[in-house]
Formats: sequence, C-alpha cells, structure tokens
Amino acid sequence: MGATLLCELGLFLLCTLLCTGHAQDAVLTIEPNWSSFFIGEFVTFKCDMNEGEDTDWEYKHIRDGRELIHYNTIKEYTLEIKYSSHSGEYQCSGHRKGSSYTKISNTVSVTVLDKPRATLTAGTTIIPVGGSVTLTCSVQSSDGWKYEWFRRTQRTSEDQIRDQQNRDIRVSQGGIYSCRGTRGNPVYYTDISDDVTIEITCEFSHLV
Repeated sequence: MGATLLCELGLFLLCTLLCTGHAQDAVLTIEPNWSSFFIGEFVTFKCDMNEGEDTDWEYKHIRDGRELIHYNTIKEYTLEIKYSSHSGEYQCSGHRKGSSYTKISNTVSVTVLDKPRATLTAGTTIIPVGGSVTLTCSVQSSDGWKYEWFRRTQRTSEDQIRDQQNRDIRVSQGGIYSCRGTRGNPVYYTDISDDVTIEITCEFSHLV
C-alpha cells in the first residue's frame, strides 16, 4: 500500500511539473550575442521551448513585462533598434497549441547606446624616413568590431587602406589618417574618427 501511494505521489509531482511548464525551461538567446547595441543596429531574439517540435508552439515576445508581439508561430523576432527605449529586459513565452500549457523563458538584458565615434591614436605623429608608427582605432566598450582605415594627403583624395581590418596597423608613410568601426549584418558603421597627421622628417649628417 505504501509503495502504491509513493508511486501515485511521484506521478502527481511529475504531472505538476509538466503542466506548470517547469520540467524544461524555455530559453531566449540573442544574435549577435553582444552586451550593448547602437541605434541603427539589428538584434534577433530566438525563443526555444526545448520540448516537442517548433510547430507545436506559439511564441510571444515580452519587454520589461509588457507584450511586444502576441502569440504567433514565429519563434525568431528581429528588432531594428531605433530608440534608446529599446533598452530593457526581454523574455519570451511559449503556448502549446491545443492546450493551456505555457512556458516562460530566462531574461536577456539589452542596452542601447547612441551612435559612437571611433577614436584614433598614434604612438607618435613624427617619424624619420624609413621609420614606422602604430596607429590604433578603438570604439567604446562593446564587442565584435572590425575596422576600416583611410589615408589622404594635401595633394591626394582619401583612399581606403586595403586588407586592413585590425584594431592596430603599422604605417611608414606620411599622411592624414582616419578610421571607423564596422560590425554586424547588415553592416553597421560608427562615425569616422578625428584625423591624425603623420609627418616624415629628414635627418642630415654634418661633416665636421
């Protein structure tokens, strides 16, 4: 009798877990998985119920406890970030078709920042003939950046320095340099940095 009671109790607890949606938690992820985004970028929220087939569920997306998109069959939601108010705590909820069974996901924080300007720094701005200097392009703390580099002179128009996407580059030519950061798909561009002018000096030896 005791064994039968324990068995029935176990089945009851299992049913309770399944019916309340805690047997397997829903999972919300974002792509790209960055800590902060800038106005003009895109972020995709992916909601996974970890149970059954995707087509068994309808999905709802939530920000700061308020419904963004009502239940539908699309598990992925892409947001174009247009306003700083798109910062917030995001979740998704799943509703199994033909039942009252629902699940709620983890929370993902999204921070929205104003469009940044790249910063260009140089180890020195004056180098001797045959010498070189390292230039560094940086963007305020965030992830996933590649870099575009540009050079012009007083006599020539601006050209992109090809095959350079690194944060640091080494240059041996004089000129006026600038850079910007790029990331994401579609590609997002920061504002171009302030110019840095690199000058070449000539050193002459004097016979005594």
